[in-house]
Amino acid sequence: GYAHWKGQVLNSDELHELYEGLKLNKVNQYDYVLTGYTRDTSFLAMVVDIVQELKQQNSNLVYVCDPVMGDKWNGEGSMYVPKDLLPVYRDKVVPVADIITPNQFEAELLTGRKIHTEKDALEVMDMLHAMGPETVVITSSDLQAPLGNDYLIALGSHRKTHADGTNMTQRIRVESPKVDAVFVGTGDLFAAMLLAWTHKHPNNLKVACEKTVSAMQHVLQRTIKSAKAQAGEGNKPNSAHLELRMVQSKKDIENPEIIVKATVL
Repeated sequence: GYAHWKGQVLNSDELHELYEGLKLNKVNQYDYVLTGYTRDTSFLAMVVDIVQELKQQNSNLVYVCDPVMGDKWNGEGSMYVPKDLLPVYRDKVVPVADIITPNQFEAELLTGRKIHTEKDALEVMDMLHAMGPETVVITSSDLQAPLGNDYLIALGSHRKTHADGTNMTQRIRVESPKVDAVFVGTGDLFAAMLLAWTHKHPNNLKVACEKTVSAMQHVLQRTIKSAKAQAGEGNKPNSAHLELRMVQSKKDIENPEIIVKATVL
């Protein structure tokens, strides 16, 4: 969102070196791994190797993957990472992930199938389950919300396989009020909150999503209010004004008042 940026991008060799350091000190005991925006195929492949190694040590490790590849603007989807990341996500990353949080465009890319209706979305989530993850949340979509045009739809699906081999799937829809601004980092916040709330409510995707989306709403409402105050009457807030008010929202993140309800489908 800014005109200038500085710094370096971590490459796969550097990631591997950091991981080796953790191993040498025997502090590579993890319950969760969360990944988001990545631009490089070798880095992504290294993440998969590390996750697989961590899962060998701890079979209960949960890998949450936000497969950040692109988005839709005015109905048109485009990728903002190199196109060669798609096959790596599809063939290597998603199969080792336990929870994935694609937006609609990313879910379409991963399955090669377009979503026009809620039924399409449910079938796409089933295709994603078949690739590996037991929890799939399509974080945003351009589907028509039953509550109206001022709402954004997210859809979730949690598939549990019982000891006798039968599957049980819980599916939910969440409609949250649209906020009229462009924020940076909302996808990262969503994935992190979903990790936290699925940890607290491992078998209740409805509650986990309600808390995740409610916390997001609290953060976004506080951010837009603060941004407007900083920009001044009649002025459009800039990127600096719209930095998510994370610290100021500490209480809402830890214990969000449920202001968005999910519907079980």
